[in-house]
Amino acid sequence: MTINIEDESTTPLPDVDTEGIANKVIEAAMDYESCPYEAEVNLLLTDNAGIHEINRNHRGIDRPTDVLSFPMLEYERPADFSPMEEDAVDCFNPETGELLLGDIIISTDKVIEQAEKYGHSREREYAFLIAHSMLHLFGYDHEVPQEAAVMEQKQAAILESLNILR
Repeated sequence: MTINIEDESTTPLPDVDTEGIANKVIEAAMDYESCPYEAEVNLLLTDNAGIHEINRNHRGIDRPTDVLSFPMLEYERPADFSPMEEDAVDCFNPETGELLLGDIIISTDKVIEQAEKYGHSREREYAFLIAHSMLHLFGYDHEVPQEAAVMEQKQAAILESLNILR
């Protein structure tokens, strides 16, 4: 598994092992969804100004958000990895053979704000945002209540498997 982490935030998370947590949560999400491949994920840590710009440029939404997910794959059904080998040219890194899942962008400002708002640790909030984003990279969404309920259950299960609790 390759996780490319870039930190361009102006608000560090000194009490959070950003690399260690990212590795644990991404691996747990892959295990939970039974991903049969080694995978590559890109993680960008930025601040509210940085994520605001990306949100505006890529989604047309003119405000900061906590996390953005840019999946590299399209799924017929969420986490259905069976057709991936048919599209090997588009789905796998030719140098490493790893499945290219996509990009996660997290605002460290929002990690701090939301941890305080929800009364849990920054580590838990950071882990939650990664788990949430990984599910998007696997093709899940939360546009309707039924989809949201599925994502909420899966996020909770991933974090519980790591004993990262509220």
